[in-house]
Amino acid sequence: MAAPSVRVEVRLSGGLPTFQVTGAAEGALRDLRDRVHSALSAVGHPFPQGRITVNLAPADLPKRGARFDLPVALALLQAQGVGGPPAPDCEFLGELSLDGALRPVAGALPALEAAAEAGRVLVLPEGNGAEAGLFPAPQGRLAPSLAAVLAWLKGTASLPPPVPSEAPPSEVFPSLSRVQGQVLAKRALVLAAVGGHNLLMIGPPGSGKTLIAESLPGLLPPLRDETAREVAMIQSLSQRGGLRHRPRRPFRAPHHSISQAALIGGGAEALPGEVSLAHGGVLFLDELPEFSRAALEALREPLEAGEVVVARARHRARYPARFQLLAAMNPCPAAVDCQSGAPCQCPPRAAARYRARLSGALLDRIDLFVSVAPVPLNLLGRAPAPAWAHAGVPTARAVSEAQQRALARQGCLNARLPSERTVQACAPRESALAMLTSVGTTLGLSARGFHRTLRLARSIADLAGEPAVEVPAVQEALAFRPRFSDAAPC
Repeated sequence: MAAPSVRVEVRLSGGLPTFQVTGAAEGALRDLRDRVHSALSAVGHPFPQGRITVNLAPADLPKRGARFDLPVALALLQAQGVGGPPAPDCEFLGELSLDGALRPVAGALPALEAAAEAGRVLVLPEGNGAEAGLFPAPQGRLAPSLAAVLAWLKGTASLPPPVPSEAPPSEVFPSLSRVQGQVLAKRALVLAAVGGHNLLMIGPPGSGKTLIAESLPGLLPPLRDETAREVAMIQSLSQRGGLRHRPRRPFRAPHHSISQAALIGGGAEALPGEVSLAHGGVLFLDELPEFSRAALEALREPLEAGEVVVARARHRARYPARFQLLAAMNPCPAAVDCQSGAPCQCPPRAAARYRARLSGALLDRIDLFVSVAPVPLNLLGRAPAPAWAHAGVPTARAVSEAQQRALARQGCLNARLPSERTVQACAPRESALAMLTSVGTTLGLSARGFHRTLRLARSIADLAGEPAVEVPAVQEALAFRPRFSDAAPC
């Protein structure tokens, strides 16, 4: 995401015809010669003869992709004295097709940001125009082909700047009103939206866990400018000019068969994973215990730090990963709600072993635990309730107002409060703090669990418009702590 600058150097010398690229070139750069050769021929410039050495400096920085096609072609032409005057205040980015046209590349938005900070003009393909127009970028220029870039360098033509992108079409998010019953789960989802808290729903299939989770984006306000810029940069690294509108809050729901590298980030090129693609939004993990243990344990660091560092043998990248975790699981492997009176179909202690797939360290980073019971069949046969019947469920406006109270008070959502500021920012009454201390000691809360419970109580108070955390808010927050009846087997 830092988009470090790379300088393209070309040396032409006599000898047998060779073409060598130095400077930690990888992947598509190995085929660079054929693309550049064909593109130069298409615009009427011969490919230089003899020994050609292309160096991409700094040499210790790994380079990948076809984004270097355009600057290499320009450097070859300038080395022959036919490419127009040098442009020291310009940077170039783009993949060349065989006919000299420019194709969009991934990572154009981070490169545009880096060029603007350096005070340079970035020339990039027209296909990246919508992406470059997401945010004001007067330093950018769009080019359809290599010939257009050469004409611009010679002063015989102009390249247009990116046009500001149009407002995205309005999107209708699923509403909580389509969920029959589940009053407690709806309350937990609203509190999670207010404070940015992590939520785990436990219930049998068909109880509405997925419907409830999909309703969360409709309760959240639009992204702030800084976060929207980070989300757009991450998406720019993951696709080629696919951005058309200002990004919305992401909602990522990967399958439980996902690998650790795909979830956290990695691969041969250290690309962002699902936790980074969910930055500023929601990461929904359905069937949580079915995910691999390694993938679940790797979630602990980004949940705590809000970023992830992907280190590989040749690549090391740091990506933001401040997402809201929403998870769902069955009460047992047989997916039967045994607590409601249904006969349990699991072998002895199977439910305990099933829940033991989730480590205590991971569960300690979740703020709300709610049991989702099966919906009575008599409710399913009824028509959807009218809007007035859901008057007790807070709306997106109420959630936004509660978030504004937290932002005005401490500059962040309640779930993002650092530990050293939690007690002061939450402002609990002495009686409320004494209750939390006493009950927390009985429940065996860790220091992290203590602070997370207090932050949840602060969200409850913000939703009610109360200036301080009272005893009822602490009681409700403690009611959402986990209560697994079966102990994990040794």
